[in-house]
Amino acid sequence: MKKNRLSTSSLEVSEFCLGTMTWGEQNSEAEGHAQIEWALANGVNFIDTAEMYPVPPKRETQGRTETIFGTWLGKNPAERERIVLATKIAGPGRRDWIRNGETHVSKKTIPWAIDDSLKRLQTHYIDLYQIHWPERYVPGFGTWAYDPSKEREATTILEQVEGMAAAIKSGKIRAYGLSNETAYGLCEFARVAKENNLPAPVSVQNGYSLLARLFDGDPAEASRRLDIPLLAYSPLGMGQLTGKYLGGVLPPEARMVKLKPFGERYMRPRAVVAVAEYAKIAQKHGLTLAGMALGFVRSRFFTASTIVGGTSVAQLEESLRNFTFTLGPEVLADIESVNQAIPSPSAQ
Repeated sequence: MKKNRLSTSSLEVSEFCLGTMTWGEQNSEAEGHAQIEWALANGVNFIDTAEMYPVPPKRETQGRTETIFGTWLGKNPAERERIVLATKIAGPGRRDWIRNGETHVSKKTIPWAIDDSLKRLQTHYIDLYQIHWPERYVPGFGTWAYDPSKEREATTILEQVEGMAAAIKSGKIRAYGLSNETAYGLCEFARVAKENNLPAPVSVQNGYSLLARLFDGDPAEASRRLDIPLLAYSPLGMGQLTGKYLGGVLPPEARMVKLKPFGERYMRPRAVVAVAEYAKIAQKHGLTLAGMALGFVRSRFFTASTIVGGTSVAQLEESLRNFTFTLGPEVLADIESVNQAIPSPSAQ
């Protein structure tokens, strides 16, 4: 499988990344272990998790996903060098059970969170350590408009960069990245790092799909000019772009049915209409809807890796079969016509 280097780091990641946020909620430990084995057998070296997982976040399940990876690695320590392991520090939010509510991203919490993750993951280092969402106020999931009245006190970007630099120096992480970040955030982290002769972020993990194309604007320019590539999550719109909800079908075991209202932004009327139109395009060109959706995300100039999860190995196999579709100019033109007619800026 093709691998891409993350910025100036030494990390080379497979363009298909195994997402894990279902482990510990929708998936058992054994199922999580089976997915790791499948990934390695199919050339996938990149696995992404977070201290907050599984989703939806809850006090009683927080940390289970990392723990499931750790129990597998504890039995397979020789495989550690084959894996580029990514995890995340949660950041501020309604998760007061994490570090007794100390969820700011600071010089105090960064080493604390890393040590907790290392214990659960049963490893001595993390390859890519990400800030799950910005410390400062930014528009949240399902919204896109910036509201200055919601500004709040936040740890400075300099302190966050210094905390990550110290973790790199200690050998506990190899590089750091951002997530759910804006163009301003990318530019500020890069500027602050450069001006203080400190490591800059090597990636940004944002939602990106046919239903969520906010990254196409200013973030894409910042990504290219700063060499901070995208790790795209939710490329199938939490299942919408597989077509399983077409015609109003609601499979009882599907994530957006079973875990409602999680992912509700992908079920809004504009998204439903857009999916139906994309399905017509896929049929017209002899493609599967999922294949067209994954091929689109993979083809973007700013995408280093696409994060794909599933509740079964069979789903992962299906995604991998669809993953390498190359979209011709006619397909891309048809996709753009839908994007122009039915934009969905609120689906982050």
